[in-house]
Amino acid sequence: MRLLLSALALLAPLPVLAQEDRSMHDMGSVPAEPAPQDHAAMGHTIPTPSTPQDHAGMGHDMAGMTMDQPMSRMRMGGSDYATGGSGTSLLPQADGPMRGVMLSHGDWMVMAHGYVWGVYTDQGGKRGGDEAILESMAMLSATRDWGGTALQLRAMGSLEPAMGQRGYPNLFASGETANGVPLVDRQHPHDLFMELSARVDTQVAPGTSLFVYGGPVAEPALGPSAFMHRRSARYFALSPIAHHWFDSSHITYGVVTGGVQAGRVQLEGSWFNGREPDEHRWDIDPIKLDSWSVRASWSPSDRWLAQVSTGHLKSPEVTHAGEDEQRTTASLHYSDGAVSAMLAYAAKHRLPGPVLSAFTAEANWDVTSRHSLFGRVENVANDELFPDHDSPLHDRKFRVTRIEGGYAYRIPLPGQTELALGGSIATYLKPAALDAAYGKRPVSYTLFARFALGR
Repeated sequence: MRLLLSALALLAPLPVLAQEDRSMHDMGSVPAEPAPQDHAAMGHTIPTPSTPQDHAGMGHDMAGMTMDQPMSRMRMGGSDYATGGSGTSLLPQADGPMRGVMLSHGDWMVMAHGYVWGVYTDQGGKRGGDEAILESMAMLSATRDWGGTALQLRAMGSLEPAMGQRGYPNLFASGETANGVPLVDRQHPHDLFMELSARVDTQVAPGTSLFVYGGPVAEPALGPSAFMHRRSARYFALSPIAHHWFDSSHITYGVVTGGVQAGRVQLEGSWFNGREPDEHRWDIDPIKLDSWSVRASWSPSDRWLAQVSTGHLKSPEVTHAGEDEQRTTASLHYSDGAVSAMLAYAAKHRLPGPVLSAFTAEANWDVTSRHSLFGRVENVANDELFPDHDSPLHDRKFRVTRIEGGYAYRIPLPGQTELALGGSIATYLKPAALDAAYGKRPVSYTLFARFALGR
């Protein structure tokens, strides 16, 4: 952490060395795959891109960054055949490397990235609500390569706790509490500390490396890359209603992960804290290592990435005290540079308790360098919609489908920044038993302005 703090102090005076990298939540314009690199020192070879891109036409500033610079550890934990997502997860290589403002100090490379969303949402139906909110994230990483071993330090945070414990309205979302009351039809805010982690990679053979990752705030090897960091989800202003099936562990207080990358395959396992963050979002929760997970990721080509994972979580939800959970996920990701998509399945088995499943399909299409279309379909089996024990619908499982589509207009700004303006509309399919509580055909809409450092 001392190295990371030193890197933070160097941000202001250092010259911008490069501004072409992939953001953790957005991919701005259609990315270019990197030109062939010389990774002899680390045994790495990056495949030659099939189609060159015109960076000048996309408004990217490539000044100060030569294309023969080593890129392996600037990929934020990716491999030669996939790019890094959140934690140690992977995404298709065609998504391109992480974008942000790159700075250099001696042997260290520092990357800065962040965004602020101004959002207005009107969630329809009898249990919906309307609200204006601010969402935010800031991230810094510092990386050093010793020619066969690389160290990376990451820090990520958010000011979303300022919106209050109840977060924002999000119809049919559930999970966690506010002021001791279960959150239903609302999404909790992110914590101030989203990640404080370190990662070490060591090459053990050509094309094969071992890695260790973790920290007081990190993400275990469970599920696909978190929704905030998937290019397929970059312009959805609100969280998925399936968040607590797929990626609710992306902020975990206590994680140790070990893994191996061999060619197009990554195998890893984690020991971590199964309890989800509590409702006090400004502090660091007690750190425990009481749960486990394993994940396998495979990239058959630069455009495809598949993962399967399972984990045993010790008492993850305060609303289900004493109940452990076995969570299993599978996802398939696709990217060709313009289109990025994901199809995923998850099942959480409460122990003791029911098995609740969820499906998600989402995509983002950069129609041009300025215009993007996006859409998502989620289907969730949820038994938390009526937390009142006196309700006749308490603990009943209902399968709900959310269908959402939207548009974003991107405005490139100086200094590798971008403003995106857009909105989305969502409708729902649900059992008739929910009509009295939600109305027959609720419709929601969301408008946003998103300012990002790193396109």
